Amino acid sequence: MRRGVPLSVLRHGVLTLIAVLILFPFLGIVLAALHPTNTQVGGLSVPDQWSWENFRLAWEAGRFEQLTRSGFVIAAFVVPLTVCFATLAGYALAILGVWGGRALSLAFVLGLTLPVELLVIALYLNLREVGLTNTYTGVVLAEVALFLPFGVYWMQSHFAGVPRELVEAARVDGARDSAVLARVLLPISWPAITTLSVLVFMWSWNQFLLILVMMQTPALRTAPTGLGLFVGQYGTDIPLLSAASLIVIAPIVVVYLAFQRSFVNGITRGAVKG
Repeated sequence: MRRGVPLSVLRHGVLTLIAVLILFPFLGIVLAALHPTNTQVGGLSVPDQWSWENFRLAWEAGRFEQLTRSGFVIAAFVVPLTVCFATLAGYALAILGVWGGRALSLAFVLGLTLPVELLVIALYLNLREVGLTNTYTGVVLAEVALFLPFGVYWMQSHFAGVPRELVEAARVDGARDSAVLARVLLPISWPAITTLSVLVFMWSWNQFLLILVMMQTPALRTAPTGLGLFVGQYGTDIPLLSAASLIVIAPIVVVYLAFQRSFVNGITRGAVKG
């Protein structure tokens, strides 16, 4: 026990240090956003006059209303489609033992190594041939394809860690494969599904290059791409730029806080199994 106390203190100290290093820049952005517009901001300087007007000005100047709407529309389709396909594929590979499962698993793992920068031009040319560029449908299909390799790997790893006795008991009772998934596995898989959903939403919301290439109409683009154009117009106005940055990252923070317990639980279980 005596040896465990210093080790525990060291662990908490390291975690606290990492948390401070992560929150330190975020605090600087928040303080900068509260300075009056067109003022010089340095470090973690506290504003003499708190200016909440920057958020309204950034919202209107960057047209974030339509940009955030586009981001939510895309994510509303990308998240459920990716999670659904990944769950079915992970179940088939881990539990059903489909023919060629090892080759398929390897193919999905290899898909994790392909960056979007390598695929975006080919995606644009292929989708242009079928008239799906500059549309939500094309972006949704492209994002689902990009996120699916990790989703399949994540759900396959989760189902592989489920005790086989649960599956065998359900089959002895006469349950079909669909019933095993729906009634036995899904009820105990919500932490893994929630974690995957939060990650996919974060990746979809933060997608920049794909949206920039696929969407030629500015009104159809999302908040991160709008922020990129906002930087070019108001790059010298640090308070206004900081307010715009906080607007863009706010949905991710809200979603994480809403599903924090399930997200951490899913990550912890995955780490323990790994």
